[in-house]
Amino acid sequence: MEGNRDEAEKCIGIAREALEAGNRDRALRFLGKAQKLYPTETARVLLEAIMKNGSTAGGGAYCRKPASSSDQSKPNSTKESNASSAAGESGKGYNKDQMEGVLSVKKCKNYYEVLGVSKDAGEEDLKKAYRKLALKFHPDKNHAPGATEAFKKIGNAYAVLSNPEKRKQYDLTGSEEQTCNHPSNGRFNFHRGCEADITPEDLFNMFFGGAFPTGSVHSFSNGRAGYSHPNQHRQSGHEREEERGDGGFSMVIQLMPIIVLIFVSLLSQLMVSNPPYALYSRSSTGQTIKMQTENLGVIYYVNKDFRNEYKGVSLQKVEKSVEEDYVSNVRNNCWKERQQKTDLLYAAKVYRDDRLRKKAESMSMENCKELERLTSLYRGG
Repeated sequence: MEGNRDEAEKCIGIAREALEAGNRDRALRFLGKAQKLYPTETARVLLEAIMKNGSTAGGGAYCRKPASSSDQSKPNSTKESNASSAAGESGKGYNKDQMEGVLSVKKCKNYYEVLGVSKDAGEEDLKKAYRKLALKFHPDKNHAPGATEAFKKIGNAYAVLSNPEKRKQYDLTGSEEQTCNHPSNGRFNFHRGCEADITPEDLFNMFFGGAFPTGSVHSFSNGRAGYSHPNQHRQSGHEREEERGDGGFSMVIQLMPIIVLIFVSLLSQLMVSNPPYALYSRSSTGQTIKMQTENLGVIYYVNKDFRNEYKGVSLQKVEKSVEEDYVSNVRNNCWKERQQKTDLLYAAKVYRDDRLRKKAESMSMENCKELERLTSLYRGG
């Protein structure tokens, strides 16, 4: 079961990466696999959040108001479509602060000004600034004229500054205008200039799980689907077919680091001899005799020959190693408990779900309590 647990955690890690990349199908697949291998609360909560968001289309507190009859009229030409889109954005109510905020973002000369951070801002500062601004300027919440462009600009700013290579390139040029030569779609590509493989809407969904629904007025095209050359805006059906055909190879490339890690892990296990103890009873290795360390009172298991082979100083060394392993396990499990509680509270906040909040607050946090006990023993408390 412990082996399945490790594999399940790896699957959850892959699922998180997929969510950050905007690939929900892949995230769902690996979360499902994780639950089959070793059911955990973290995987279940993530699955619930993804499924709930998908089924309700993000119908939270910030859901878009129903369009008026004038907004629902179908345009007969491209000109009418553009006019309808503009009217949809400016026709809804907005206040003075929202308008001033949009103008303020438009006046910013560089991405640091857009996010309101210093040039030495770290990853957490960037995330905090983006979360605050993205919620404020999302077109489904801010209906001031130009809010859509401001939202795109904020997304671009975070996409550039959160990528070390792109940030370095951007710092060399010093301004948005010099770096971005493709403003038509407001998208940034991590490999070529400002042509994006992540849209502002995808970036928003990655952070907030799609708290606002997208509609006909404020929709953003998928930047990952069809940009292979600077002058080519959509892939032909044949190219899309080729892209799908390469999917299996891409999957292998993505999983290669994990495969190598598993191989190295297995190789190291074969080369290194098993320790003379186990923290859990193991009948396969004969480590079923229960013992307890003298210092912290940690329970461990040994085989029938252990007492004859380890005495005095050698026994003290073994028990010290047992306690170090035990404390390390407790510390890691405490971190997982805290992470799980944080995930629950964050999901409760995003989806305004009181049930998730209560579940987070009722967590027993057994490993964290044990860590506190061990810490007090170390301090002589």
